[in-house]
Amino acid sequence: MSTFRVWAPMPKKVQFQCDGQVFAMRQEAGGWWTVEIAGFQKDSDYGFLLDSEGPFPDPRSLFQPHGVNGLSRMVDHNHFEWDDTNWQAPPLPSAVIYELHIGTFTPAGTFEAAVDKLDHLVKLGITHIQMMPVNEFPGVHGWGYDGVDLFAPQHTYGTPELLKRLVNECHKRHLAVLLDVVYNHFGSAGNHLGKFAPYFTKKYLSPWGDAVNFDGPGSYEVRRFFCDNALMWLRDYHFDGLRLDAVHAIIDTSADHFLEQLAREVNELKATLGRNLVLIPESDLNDPRLLWPPEKGGVGLDAQWSDDFHHALHTVLSEERDGYYKDFGSLADLAKALKQAYVYDGQFSRHRCRNHGRPPEGLLGNRFLGYLQNHDQVGNRAKGDRSSCFMTVGKLKIGAALVLTSPFVPMLFQGEEWGASTPFQYFTDHQDPKLGNAVRQGRRQEFTAFGWDPDEIPDPQAWETFARSKLNWSELTTGDHADLLNWHIQLIHLRQSEPALKNGRFDLIEILFDEKARWLMIKRESIVIFCNLANRSQKLPFVGEARSVIESVDGTTLMKDAIHLPAESVAIIKL
Repeated sequence: MSTFRVWAPMPKKVQFQCDGQVFAMRQEAGGWWTVEIAGFQKDSDYGFLLDSEGPFPDPRSLFQPHGVNGLSRMVDHNHFEWDDTNWQAPPLPSAVIYELHIGTFTPAGTFEAAVDKLDHLVKLGITHIQMMPVNEFPGVHGWGYDGVDLFAPQHTYGTPELLKRLVNECHKRHLAVLLDVVYNHFGSAGNHLGKFAPYFTKKYLSPWGDAVNFDGPGSYEVRRFFCDNALMWLRDYHFDGLRLDAVHAIIDTSADHFLEQLAREVNELKATLGRNLVLIPESDLNDPRLLWPPEKGGVGLDAQWSDDFHHALHTVLSEERDGYYKDFGSLADLAKALKQAYVYDGQFSRHRCRNHGRPPEGLLGNRFLGYLQNHDQVGNRAKGDRSSCFMTVGKLKIGAALVLTSPFVPMLFQGEEWGASTPFQYFTDHQDPKLGNAVRQGRRQEFTAFGWDPDEIPDPQAWETFARSKLNWSELTTGDHADLLNWHIQLIHLRQSEPALKNGRFDLIEILFDEKARWLMIKRESIVIFCNLANRSQKLPFVGEARSVIESVDGTTLMKDAIHLPAESVAIIKL
């Protein structure tokens, strides 16, 4: 006998449909409906009829083999045999993270195909993989941030068992696995949740429509829905942590904020399982309270994406100043980011037209992720062009050196390690023509304001936009691609072998720079990084006794009181 339950206080009658048969459900307290049935197989497809309409998929569906509007399939999480009994993820301060998108990481774009590329990541020196969202989203390809079935892996990537196999194979290779989850909104296509229960509220405005109901009537079960989702990925799929998308868009005025509840429950699961588990939020508020412990009035999350460091580094290398980049562009900004993560810690932001941020008191650098590229900073450019499309090899090497010797937890975006020539563009596959056209027009309007020709902006709905975003693995052993790959391998090895590069202590970082001459020197105890950003060779001051030199290009000369660097180059010296 199996019991099936669904939270559905909105309809007056709920029926359970499975394998063509329909069964009445009885209403229980709190808006729950239940039914006990015998005889169904574990892979049967089912759904719910709401006031005789439907069937609709289970809000907590574990698999949607027919897409967001199809029936749900039963899954037994106890069926898979794991080989990672003694596995422990490396601590974040020693991590090197690699963000990837399953659909474009390999030609096949599946969980199974990703296994074949894991040895490349091991050779590179990666310790953690971070997957972009794999929950069920509309269509056959997309970024995953418009998901509607949060408990179900995307069916075009593979089955729940194949996702577990991918995680299992990662652990066999000593690779931890983080999963990007989206709790600030749902996608609109295939979203049937509002028919079941008050998952949404009109109290707040949201860029995606009605906001998620974290603090209104019925919010207890909504919060339970998201917490249970997080616990499922960590417990049943053995993920080692979650990246929480845009938590600044989670609106919750409760005394006990949803993020505090989530952190508390994940800590309880960590103690129960005896495994290292982490929560890494993305937020653009520059608010250290996300990372402060509860005893200090904080939420107690583990680390945070650091966009200020990215913006400071990107603008120095690219000299772009449009949009939010207008707040950055100087070596002084980059130096401040390297010394405390936040460039904006309370001062006026021209882009926002207000004061922004708060000093990150008491936090080490390894509570922040540092990166030159990620899915947002590449994919949300008009053409999805990577840094390798508009930066010289010299500047790419400088960027890699500053990320991988920074006080932050470094993160690379798929293909960055070899300067991939393929873009990562914004792509969708909405089956509703009206929605697809709205996305297409919205994308064009967004970038037309920046001066882009609308005809040059890729159509998000076109299959070609998705196809051209797939990595070309044949290029990583040729020319500059091979050179960049070797440079990243060297840098990651250096980081892993030098304790000074992993301690995260801002107070031990010394920085000198010359804004006009365009050079920067960073000393991290026994390691000194020299960067010449100018388009001419020049001498940088140096005092000390070098034991060894790691250089990215020929022509670096170490003298008694200076180091001579070619144009757009970097050298790392060990004292």
